[in-house]
Amino acid sequence: MAPTLDEQMHISGSAEAMLPRAYAIRRVKRETADTFTMEFEPVDGASELTFAAGQFNMLYVFGVGEVPISISGNPANPQTLVHTTRVVGTVTKALGELKRGDRVGIRGAYGRGWPVAAATGNDVVIVAGGIGLAPLRPVMYEMLAAREKFGKVVLLYGTRTPADILFRKELEEWRARFDLEVFITVDRGSPDWRGNVGVVTTLIPKAPFDPTNTLAMICGPEVMMRFTINALQKRGVPAEAIYVSMERNMKCAIGFCGHCQYGGAFICKDGPVFSYAQIQELFGKSEI
Repeated sequence: MAPTLDEQMHISGSAEAMLPRAYAIRRVKRETADTFTMEFEPVDGASELTFAAGQFNMLYVFGVGEVPISISGNPANPQTLVHTTRVVGTVTKALGELKRGDRVGIRGAYGRGWPVAAATGNDVVIVAGGIGLAPLRPVMYEMLAAREKFGKVVLLYGTRTPADILFRKELEEWRARFDLEVFITVDRGSPDWRGNVGVVTTLIPKAPFDPTNTLAMICGPEVMMRFTINALQKRGVPAEAIYVSMERNMKCAIGFCGHCQYGGAFICKDGPVFSYAQIQELFGKSEI
């Protein structure tokens, strides 16, 4: 006999996991022409939403739909829930048209995040492409709060043009620190751009880290992550020390609907962060 709906929900976690809570938009910041950051605060007595770096929430725009968005804020400050979003579809477009004080539904946090604790004692290489910097920003916050626990920390960030660079002020602050190595590159420069031009993988051969004692975290388009993995492995970083964030077809966020099934795993609850060693047989395949 097939399990009842109640039994299925119990298997997947709990029915409560599917219920959004009301949050109000406290602040909106335009990052680039198609990207914005929103800060949310709970309403109606909802409690703070704690999260780990790399986890995501489901954001529900009333009357439009729901979409998974990574959390880009500081895990140490759960009272301020922060999401950075690029407009890529109907829901994100509607989200981008909301204003301060408007309400959305939020449920989460979901998934497995970045292995920040496992990076203790190692050099850490963070490689971000475009909007992929958003789910890695919480990692930066965590490591900077306990900077003495890690070896060299290297951030490699690539995006399309200088106008598409996210979190400019923070990047400049991080570049000014003596205990961080921050490299930025763009695919296409502009007349006033004096930085590196080229894809982010061109930064890897000259990045200062010990490949035998490094943990790498990568987030961006899959083609970018694939070439980044190749470049890291050429430097000698083993597959077990490389982590990627996958974002395919997540719908329910609790492994219930099956849309994001990835081999024997579900991206929403077994990921979105996986070690490359876990998924290398599937990685790069467009249809699974």
